[in-house]
Amino acid sequence: MIPGGKKMAETKPKKRKTKRKDSDGRVLKKGERQISGDRGYEYRWTDRFGKRQSVYAQTLDELREKEEESTKQKELQISRDAKKMTMNNLYALWKSVKRGLKASTFHNYQYMYEKFAMNDIGNVKILELKRSDLKAFYNRLHENGMKAATIDSVHSVIHQMLELAVDDDIIRYNPADRALKELMSEYARESKKVVALTSEEEVLFATYLRNSPEHQHWYPIFIVMMMAGLRVGEVTALQWDDIDFKNDLIRVNKTLVSYRNMDDHKCHLVMNKTKTRAGERKVEMISMVKEAFEMEKEYQEAQGITCNANVEGYDDFVFLNRFGLTYAQTTLNAALKRIVKDCNEEVMERTGENKKPLLLPSIHCHMLRHTFGTRLNDANINIKAMQAMLGHSDIETTMQIYVDASKKIMKRATNDYEKLMKQMFESEEQEQ
Repeated sequence: MIPGGKKMAETKPKKRKTKRKDSDGRVLKKGERQISGDRGYEYRWTDRFGKRQSVYAQTLDELREKEEESTKQKELQISRDAKKMTMNNLYALWKSVKRGLKASTFHNYQYMYEKFAMNDIGNVKILELKRSDLKAFYNRLHENGMKAATIDSVHSVIHQMLELAVDDDIIRYNPADRALKELMSEYARESKKVVALTSEEEVLFATYLRNSPEHQHWYPIFIVMMMAGLRVGEVTALQWDDIDFKNDLIRVNKTLVSYRNMDDHKCHLVMNKTKTRAGERKVEMISMVKEAFEMEKEYQEAQGITCNANVEGYDDFVFLNRFGLTYAQTTLNAALKRIVKDCNEEVMERTGENKKPLLLPSIHCHMLRHTFGTRLNDANINIKAMQAMLGHSDIETTMQIYVDASKKIMKRATNDYEKLMKQMFESEEQEQ
């Protein structure tokens, strides 16, 4: 009783909801039900248009596999709500609809975003994302030691994602436009241009390789790279059918690429087309290159090495390791490092105290291609011919990136200019 004689209202205890179970006693989740008559299971949900959807399966385990897939689809539908959409929602949408990329490129994009962006700007809502946010993100990556080329790969994914949001009228403009421009400009000033070996260094490198008992087996592949100008992926993709010994030609029509699979986190090999359409070409072999291929064939026969590599149906590769497998770029660069070290030690041992030794600089695979382009320039090869031999789609790349004028060529050009100026002024004085 309460003052006034009124009874207090009795509160009834709330009934606990009993969890629904199937005939085997397993608890069913929301949306799941067992169909009577031993006809299996059903999972039902409502899509973003208010329409009821269902999936069926004979077993509960099978149903939950289908349920997991439908949950992913629901996440994509939710992500289309512009007010709620985060960068990670947009990434899931982009990944589900993106087509037209090489498998290696697509997997590389996924790796870049998930490793570097997902736990950083991934939870930012795209309606709140500003260009300054992306600039700050790229700067953080750079300050943490990431190279500009890698940041550019991350940027490529983000730009494509946000372009999709523009196309769907979720945002008015792409905040990734020009977001990397300042950083790349700064990097261009800081970065060192890849230089070629001088003619003297090239001779030392080739001579040492050919005569070294320990490193002689590397001679063929590095000579082909340095004296035919092939990219790493192009040289490792070569098959014996690509080598035309009769007409002294190398047919370059594919490139071997490795990528890290996002599902099993292992490195896989794929065969792609050449980097550009112009990259598909026929390269004429000079005698030293032809001899290098012949040496490789003889070496493999003597060592009993046969091809055990098969990449998407491609086999019978030219360059193989002792296990009959193709080379990775990291392996080749590591070999170059050892070769340079051993070569320089040998040079130092046989050089007199009063003589300055000629030593090899640090060498990597792409430096050998630069050396090829520079030697073509030294030989006054026509620029259009150089473009074709290097497999470039535009002549600007040939001029700005791969051709380094050596000191000898610059000195010769200066002398020619001086002669011309003397002739001009001498003839002028004679006329007066």
